Amino acid sequence: MKKRYVIIGLLASSLMASAQQSAVYKKKKLVRTDVEAMFSYYTQDNNHSAVTGGIGTEDLQVYVQQLSMDVNKDSVNTYHIDAGVDVISSASTDNIDYIMSSASRVDARSHMNLGFNRFVKSRQMNVGINTGMSIESDYLSFGAGLNWSYSDRRRQRDYSFSFQGFFDDLRWGRLENGHPQKLVYPVELRYKKWFNNYRRNSFNVDLGIYQVINRRMAIGIYPGITYQKGLLSTPFHRVYFTDDTERVENLPGERLKVPVGVQLNSFAGTRWIIRSSYRFYWDNFGINAHTINVEAPVKINTMLTLTPFVRLYTQTGADYFRPYKQLDSSSEYYTSDYDLSRFHSYKTGLGVRYAPFARGGATTFQEVEVRYAFYDRSDGLKAHMITAFIHFSVTREKNRTR
Repeated sequence: MKKRYVIIGLLASSLMASAQQSAVYKKKKLVRTDVEAMFSYYTQDNNHSAVTGGIGTEDLQVYVQQLSMDVNKDSVNTYHIDAGVDVISSASTDNIDYIMSSASRVDARSHMNLGFNRFVKSRQMNVGINTGMSIESDYLSFGAGLNWSYSDRRRQRDYSFSFQGFFDDLRWGRLENGHPQKLVYPVELRYKKWFNNYRRNSFNVDLGIYQVINRRMAIGIYPGITYQKGLLSTPFHRVYFTDDTERVENLPGERLKVPVGVQLNSFAGTRWIIRSSYRFYWDNFGINAHTINVEAPVKINTMLTLTPFVRLYTQTGADYFRPYKQLDSSSEYYTSDYDLSRFHSYKTGLGVRYAPFARGGATTFQEVEVRYAFYDRSDGLKAHMITAFIHFSVTREKNRTR
């Protein structure tokens, strides 16, 4: 399951000026750089690997390291860069060749994103652009997008819009040979070329309206739409049919996704915030899904916050999914990938945030947060994740005389 991380944010800075008796004066400008480092470990296991047709180990570990920087030079223009490496250890990947190694196969995903935001003060509006790329053994992806947001004069209502496009090449071999080779199929199915296309394009549009209801409550509505076209099948996923024949997974070449989310933030007393959200999802593969998410940060003191959270999820299965050896060989489209099956799941955990805002010269230590989450899915998949965030800022002065 490929993940793309595109992060664009606007961080405020301030101007300080000092008046003097003479006509010549100095104006000081603060240039602020925010730096955030993230480290994460994810592990899962189950016995429904799509590589082996819906059976076999799904043992997987992912180690994530990511660094993000936002540079705000003049309270108007913000520059963003983030880069990271995900190290992936997956036992199921070995089964593409039916070779079980003593150690799981290790892969890596590297990614980088660049962004620019401009704040138009006269209109209380932000506009931005971004671009990025990601590379792994079996794909190369380029992305680009734009975003816009607006706040009314009273700051009671916000509007947002974003558009993002991703352009993927799914050929294997870049990390081993330095250039793409071909699509990789399971070893026993390489007697023919199953797909003529190796590209996948995705286009996402997201809208948002955030309204302050009163001093203690605010609500947001976030509709969106995603359109994908190209090779949506995974070439190294096997499918076994009721007549004991075997093929490569085959899915339609177009997919439309429509999510709609609603978020409600409430202040329950002086130390407790409840963030709750509901999201409905529909796609033309036949999946309908519902998600309920609740976070309840509790401020223990001025520096320490605890955040328990829970996420409940349920979805119907795709029209093309059947378990191992339960598909009819006359079907036009077919998959045994349990990500497209009918299931329900929950994720729960706790975050601990320490924010002393400790200043050391030009550097301010903003916060450190550690989160643990446990994930359980009704098909038997269980996962654990622990993530650490470290955030600090560096402020320096630029003097200008006039």
